This record gives sequence, structure tokens and C-alpha cells, in this order.
Amino acid sequence: MSGRRPIVVGRPSLSGGRRVRVDGAILGLAFGVRDVAEFLRRAGLEDVDVETSELIEWRGGGPEVWSVQT
Repeated sequence: MSGRRPIVVGRPSLSGGRRVRVDGAILGLAFGVRDVAEFLRRAGLEDVDVETSELIEWRGGGPEVWSVQT
């Protein structure tokens, strides 16, 4: 394994949303950790702790960042 994580939460967009992908497939645009959790639940990953799981790669800031940093 290359160390790549199967769940990626992208950088915040200007709208404040972050794109959520699982294994490269886009699940949606999240505006908070609840949205990320719901996307993962719908993908069958309901046991993932969104804020602490090592399966999630947070780009552009962790689960507390939802706006573009200037």
C-alpha cells in the first residue's frame, strides 16, 4: 500500500464546502463534519469517526476548517 487513504476531504472551496471522495468517487460537497459523516454512512462506512479516523485524508486543514484561509 502506498500510504494513500481511501477517504479524501478536499480543500475548502470559496463557498466553504469541501468535496468528499471515497476510492476516487465523489460523494458530494460537505459543509461540516455532519455532512461528511452522512456521505460515509450512505457509502456503507458508518463506523468511521470523521474527526479522528486515520482512513481520512484532510486536505487544506482538518475537520475544524470549513472556509478558505487567507
